[in-house]
Amino acid sequence: MVHPSSTLPTTRRPALPRSGHESPESGQAGGGIGGSATHRVAILVYDGVKLLDVVGPAEVFGEANRLGANYTIVLVSPTGADVTSSIGIRMAVDAAATEPAPDTFLVAGADLYPRTPVPRDLIEATRTLSLRAGRVASICTGAFILGAAGLLDGKRATTHWKVAHELAARCRASRVEPDAIYVRDGTTYTSAGVTAGIDLALALIEEDHGPDLTRDVARALVVYLQRSGGQSQFSAPLEGPPPRSPALRRVTDMITANPGGNHSLGELAKHLNVSPRHLTRLFREELSTTPARYVEMIRFDMAKALLDQGHTATQTASLAGFPNYESMRRIFVRELSLSPAAYQRRFRTARRDDEGQ
Repeated sequence: MVHPSSTLPTTRRPALPRSGHESPESGQAGGGIGGSATHRVAILVYDGVKLLDVVGPAEVFGEANRLGANYTIVLVSPTGADVTSSIGIRMAVDAAATEPAPDTFLVAGADLYPRTPVPRDLIEATRTLSLRAGRVASICTGAFILGAAGLLDGKRATTHWKVAHELAARCRASRVEPDAIYVRDGTTYTSAGVTAGIDLALALIEEDHGPDLTRDVARALVVYLQRSGGQSQFSAPLEGPPPRSPALRRVTDMITANPGGNHSLGELAKHLNVSPRHLTRLFREELSTTPARYVEMIRFDMAKALLDQGHTATQTASLAGFPNYESMRRIFVRELSLSPAAYQRRFRTARRDDEGQ
């Protein structure tokens, strides 16, 4: 159990979901990898850790237990001492970094380490646990801890898009992919922003137990079945600070409010009473893109939302403002390596998936 540090002393907890949950059908504990063996998941925590990085994946594994898996989830810290999360909630820790070898070792993230060096005790704990683990993964900025421990050298990796440039600067021997939901390189996994830890946990469960149980976990938690690792971090190009120029803000607000409108370069320039060349320069200087590319990505985001809601691909292309289906399909293939139809089959909401059964 986690609880506010200001109100209660830390106690040992029955905790985050653990192994031994009984299958409602059989009354027996569910099987882990390869049958009934328990699969030990160790999550490294420390003062300042982001709570959702811990409980998001833990709940996914816990839900899998309720549906027949057999994961044991333990929290570990470098010394075994309890920790306080970034929002002041205390977390009771099960063991130190010398705990029994985990099958899966997860390193949760924090806001601290993109800004400051990773402490030596975290680096050593990460190295100790990773040497004994079957697979190693980081959630969000936990990648900075893996990187400091040398575990990303020579590997592909990702993290939250806002700090991907800093990870690339620190981990020059790694190839950082700033726009991926998660990346697998051998037995090392890294994931993007906090909710991507849920996607990663679902992917790990699918490796262990296959797609059917994973689909049931996603439905129970009312999340996407699974966003593939190569899928773009949604809206990453559009989530930066708003344009400094009031004129450019008016244009971007107009595009966002009506993605299907006539947003040719000439029309946008006419709206501001500036030359197309000047408008293009504004976009490049402030948003590092072109007007056409910005419009395209706004329409792309709208198209994903429409497909999630159950619209057909043809309807979506029209509603999102694409000239035709083929132009929309080219963007989906370029950004996601999927056609719109394949995207809809894989990423539609849990409710839609249930309705289609």
